[in-house]
Amino acid sequence: MGFEITNKILENLTTYIDTKNDAAISTLFAEVHYADIAEVLDEIKFEEAVYIIKLLDSETTSAVLMETDEDTREKILKNLTAKEIANEISELDSDDAADMIAELPEERQEAVMSKIEDEEHVKEIEELLSYDENSAGGLMAKELVQVNENWTVLKCVKEMRIQAEEVTRVHSIYVVDDAGKLKGRLSLKDLLVASTRTPISEIYIPKVDFVNVIDGAEDVANIMRKYDLEAIPVVDDHQVLLGRITIDDIVDVIKEEADKDYQMAAGITQDVEADDSILELTKARLPWLFLGLLGGIGAFIIMESFHGVFEKYAALFFFTPLIAAMAGNVGVQSSAIIVQGLANDDIKGSINSRLLKEMLLAALNGIILALFLFLFVWLSQGKIALAIAISVSLVVVIIVAGLIGTFVPLFLNKRGIDPAIATGPFITTSNDIFGILIYFMIAKMILVL
Repeated sequence: MGFEITNKILENLTTYIDTKNDAAISTLFAEVHYADIAEVLDEIKFEEAVYIIKLLDSETTSAVLMETDEDTREKILKNLTAKEIANEISELDSDDAADMIAELPEERQEAVMSKIEDEEHVKEIEELLSYDENSAGGLMAKELVQVNENWTVLKCVKEMRIQAEEVTRVHSIYVVDDAGKLKGRLSLKDLLVASTRTPISEIYIPKVDFVNVIDGAEDVANIMRKYDLEAIPVVDDHQVLLGRITIDDIVDVIKEEADKDYQMAAGITQDVEADDSILELTKARLPWLFLGLLGGIGAFIIMESFHGVFEKYAALFFFTPLIAAMAGNVGVQSSAIIVQGLANDDIKGSINSRLLKEMLLAALNGIILALFLFLFVWLSQGKIALAIAISVSLVVVIIVAGLIGTFVPLFLNKRGIDPAIATGPFITTSNDIFGILIYFMIAKMILVL
């Protein structure tokens, strides 16, 4: 059974800190996973969190800090000396160390780096910091196990033992040539059954998936998802092995992208959390709310221009929310499917084929819904012309909304803009306006002309 944070545990912890009962705190966290300790730090007062971080050993607290909420970690790091931060970073793999350093102000980065005793670790961190954070280089860790194709099995095993001491988890054994170029991977089974004198060049597997150091984080995630990889090597333009990316880093990328897409779909323009300030939350929400306001004004102008039709066919007014809602719903459905397909790299073929498929799908759905609506309007209003006008309008509105919901994310993706923006108020508002305009134009054509 996993560790569960209870009020009793938090109360006891506060008491231990107030009485400086360090032994009790150490005992409490002795068998607790660092991810659970991180959750505890997010639940207690900031001063108490700093006290615990300074109390526990660096190996534990370094892992805890990487799991804590970003805002909490930032506050904790501000209250640690450069030396204390350096001690924590020394216990981290190069990728996590680089991430933590990157969160510090520039002047503190230099101070902390100067306190790290392992010069090789410093060089690795500096290299990782030189890459874009959303690239394969920004995600990779330098720690890995690599062997030379010219080694024998015996020498390979000896070298692997030395290298493995610096690697938290060995996912793969990579094979390189004398120039450091990636040649393939080594099967542990083949290594165990081969003679100690056998050259690695005779038993390694030349087929290996890899990514370039400048590839985007989402591209890396798609490759690892597609081929069910736990780790993937990173190379430069000359095929030189630089590092590896593990699945835990990709899970973080997927989560961050999902959170961002969800917020965009909800009409929030920047990454915010519930605990952020009112000003930050307002800046994130207001742009899309303002867009919705403009959309409402546009709908008002359209409806006002058709006031003559309203006067003669007042029932049209009461069906306006239905038409607008259907347009918005269909648009969001279409765009959500396309955005999901783009995110998973499942969208194949031309835009025209996608639009044709969506048009046929929307037409089928529209006709089915329109038949039901036709019967309802005819029976409730007793006017067949009105029923035809509203039903035909619904079909056309659904088709147009489906086309817009399909085209916009595809267009944005082609232009290098995150298509997730198309699943939120942008699509809903635009389809509301187009839906109302089409509705009244068709109604006027059928009923007035």
